[in-house]
Amino acid sequence: MVRSAEPGPPMKDVHVQPGPGLPEGLVIPDSELVERFSRSPGPGGQSVNTTDSRVELEWDPASSGVLDEAQLARIRSRSTGPIVVVSHEQRSQHRNRMAARERLAMRVRDLLAPPPPARRPTRPTRGSKERRLDAKRQRGQTKQLRGRVQD
Repeated sequence: MVRSAEPGPPMKDVHVQPGPGLPEGLVIPDSELVERFSRSPGPGGQSVNTTDSRVELEWDPASSGVLDEAQLARIRSRSTGPIVVVSHEQRSQHRNRMAARERLAMRVRDLLAPPPPARRPTRPTRGSKERRLDAKRQRGQTKQLRGRVQD
């Protein structure tokens, strides 16, 4: 059973903290978010089968007006369609709503972060090559001495 009505007080906008690829941060208005509520499979005590405490939060970056073209292209390259997060760990619907908003902010921040720089391969030093070859010679001599003794 899924309910789209918004019970309780209206929530606030989602604030994405500044980070790599997002120097000024980002504010996703509450009007662009879609919340759905359903019964949670988690803990709840006596009210477990009566309250809709599971929260599903959806945001479609393609129809949003808060992203510029570069940010939108980066999100599209890493994710297809709307971004959906679910929270049902708490007993309270309000706490699950707050947790879902925090997860959405973290997810958007991760999607907007630039990829890490490519690894630059390095070569072994002369000393490390010599140490490796000396160790191989030593192992070879040790194994040679394990043979039968001849008079």
